[in-house]
Amino acid sequence: MNVEEEVQRLREEIKRLGQVQTDGSYKVTFGTLFNDDQCANIFEALVGTLRAAKKRKVVSYDGELLLQGVHDNVVITLNPTP
Repeated sequence: MNVEEEVQRLREEIKRLGQVQTDGSYKVTFGTLFNDDQCANIFEALVGTLRAAKKRKVVSYDGELLLQGVHDNVVITLNPTP
């Protein structure tokens, strides 16, 4: 799976696990994504996929590197598609 495919799969997983907002975005915590069995089976390197998605402005979150345990409560926002 290439990076673009992984970012697309990440979109789908955030929509599945997250809460839709009034502006059309979705919010989910890093811990929810990291601890989900389906996500664990899809993404070999979830943190790398999140960084690639952030670089492409698909998602936004505070910080650069998210670590399991320490950053479980960091909210990841899937930006609304235009």
